[in-house]
Parts: sequence; structure tokens; C-alpha cells
Amino acid sequence: MERRTIGAAALEVGAIGLGCMPMNWAYTGSEQHGDRSLRTVHAALDAGTSLLDTADMYGPFTNELLLGRVIGQRRADVFVSTKCGLLVGDQHIVANGRPGYVRRACDASLRRLRTDVIDLYQLHRADPEIPVEETWGAMAELVRAGKVRALGLSAVGARAARRRKPGAHLHEGTIRQLERVQQVFPVSAVQAELSVWSPEALERLLPWCDARGIGFLAAMPLGSGFLTGTLTPGQGFERDDVRARHPRFTAEIMAANQPLVAGVRRVAERHGATPAQVALAWVLSRGRHVVPVPGTKRERWAVENAGAAGLELTERDLAEIAALPPARESWN
Repeated sequence: MERRTIGAAALEVGAIGLGCMPMNWAYTGSEQHGDRSLRTVHAALDAGTSLLDTADMYGPFTNELLLGRVIGQRRADVFVSTKCGLLVGDQHIVANGRPGYVRRACDASLRRLRTDVIDLYQLHRADPEIPVEETWGAMAELVRAGKVRALGLSAVGARAARRRKPGAHLHEGTIRQLERVQQVFPVSAVQAELSVWSPEALERLLPWCDARGIGFLAAMPLGSGFLTGTLTPGQGFERDDVRARHPRFTAEIMAANQPLVAGVRRVAERHGATPAQVALAWVLSRGRHVVPVPGTKRERWAVENAGAAGLELTERDLAEIAALPPARESWN
């Protein structure tokens, strides 16, 4: 697989990452021990993927424990990316950016992941009660201590950020945070949503990262499965599937957004590829510092996704995708 170098720390990873959250968190059929998921991770590594993206909150903790079973065997093949900053309670998820918590969280992640160093340690969300510089300073200490190689910031997802003030830019809060923490310690990567159906990061966030040599990890590059073309309007989702509560996955909105999937499928048919591979190739085409991180728990999809690294879209392909209607959010 093509390799990409991201960030001032010159982090080298396979061009397609693997988002591990669905294996233990937020989707129906998530596993606690996960022999099937273990096979998926091994298959992705065999296909050239190296970046495994997780977080301590996934499970919570079970996702890191699962990956630790692989990392303990294949550390040289793995680029470990995990996150801190969110605590899972009985009813709510809350941010914690206290320096003491950050240090304890890192040590706990190292134990669960069965490694002595985390390649990329990301702040999942900033704590509104703690200056982000304090949290970032504690994370920088972890780099100096040799426990972490580089730092990243997980930006607010595009959909979650739509409750902004009228006229405010989608990612302006994230960029302000980035400018503040850059004064404390270099940011190597930013993780935020980017896909054909959610391209908002192209406006300011991606150019901001590109101008500063900061890597961009594209979260949800397949639109939580929508762009694969395997979901049908009205199919329904189980209660424990996060999509059951998301407005983009109502039958009406899914039906309204089918022209987007159809356009991606037309490009795929020309290349003898799948819609998912075209969607990932589009993300790869956004810049050499961009690494899509599609999530899956199935071996078949992990291998298929890795194959997108060998698909090069033409100018015609990119123009057709650019001309597709924007995704509908609601009927309002």
C-alpha cells in the first residue's frame, strides 16, 4: 500500500487507516472479546493498513484491550492512534482535560494496548472547564517522557457542529483551539469528518492543516456506511446502533440522498471498483497529507477498503463527483 507522511513528526502510515470503534462501540453487533474483529484487524494489516484508530472511551476500554491482543503480536506493523479526554458515565459522556487525568489515562492506555509508546495521542474533546493549553501541556509532557510520539486533536464532527451561531463557520472553533495549542506543542494530526457527503472540512480546516504541514485523518469517510451503497431507505437500525438516532438516516432523508450514492456508483462501475472504494479514493485525492480512516468490524470490508489505495480517480471522475447534489440534512 502507498505510504503517507503526516505532520512535523514525520509519521509514516499506510494511505488507508482502520477505524476500530465499530468493533466495540456504537454499532449493532459490537463484540466484547471479538475473535471476528481480531481477524479483521489482522486482515487489514496484511493488506497494508497500519494506522489503527481507537480511543479509551470505546467500550469503554474494551476496544483498546482488543487491539492490544494484536499489537502485542505485531507491533512493528502497527501505527497506534488512541485518544483521551472523554469519560463514559451511566447517562452522559463528559469531557475531562485535567492534567492529572491525562497522565493516568495515557498510562492505562499503554497497558491495555500492550505497548510502551503510543504513536499518536489525540485529545478527543477539549474540556470547557480547563484551558486547552493546560491539557495540551500535559500531553506534551508525555511526548517528552517517551510515552507518546506525537499529538493530535480530534475536531468536532461536521454534523455535531451544525448547532453553531448563524453565520459562524463550521470549524472556526476547532481552528481557534488548534491555534492555541500550536503555541504550546506542535500538532501532528487533526481528525475530523470528511467525505463526499460531508465535505465541509475542505472550506477552511483542511487548507489550514495543509499550510502548516499537519496531517488530516478523515473520520467517517464512508458516511457511516451510507456511501457504500449497501443501505436502503427505511431499512431501520437496531436501538444500539448510533444511526438509529441520527437525522441523516431517517427513511426520508436517505431516500433524498440516493442521487449521491448513484453518482458514486456510476464512477465505480467505470473502474470495476465498489462505491466504497471510490468514496475513499476521493478522500485520498484531497491531498497527500490526508488519510481516510474508515471504520468496520468485518474482514471483507477492511480488505476492500484497503484496496482503495490503488484506485486513482480521473479528472472526469472528480468533476462528476463535484457536480453531485449536496447531501440533504433535513426537510427544514
